[in-house]
Amino acid sequence: MTSTLDIRNFTKSPVPRFPYEEALNAILPGWDMSLAFAGKARAKAMNVALRNKDYVPNVLSYESGTKSGEIVICLEVAKKQAPDYDMTYTEFVGFLFIHGCFHLKGEQHGATMERKERLMLKRLTSPSQKSSTANVPTNRNRH
Repeated sequence: MTSTLDIRNFTKSPVPRFPYEEALNAILPGWDMSLAFAGKARAKAMNVALRNKDYVPNVLSYESGTKSGEIVICLEVAKKQAPDYDMTYTEFVGFLFIHGCFHLKGEQHGATMERKERLMLKRLTSPSQKSSTANVPTNRNRH
């Protein structure tokens, strides 16, 4: 059961290369997922609309139907926070995607979720994975 992933970049920054599709298939097989990279204003507006929280999030995830959802990552916030998590910017963006997938799977914050996230990140960023083709958009879609 293969998942589908639609990636859109609404920022001027390039999308970090990461095996997003492989992560999605490992955590949420058979899901239809949209991954959007957003700037601070869009991410904050979505956080207010979806969660009634008035701050810029690093990641948002929500279901949009049965076995479908959207993950929104704010690249500016991710870049700023990556050192706080002892990760590179690219690793942290991948970690945020993994984090969003686990939330959609029903996981709650805590040591168990964090252990699963770190194991998945390690699996996807091991040297044997470096040669795999990452699913990143080749052009920016700014609808």
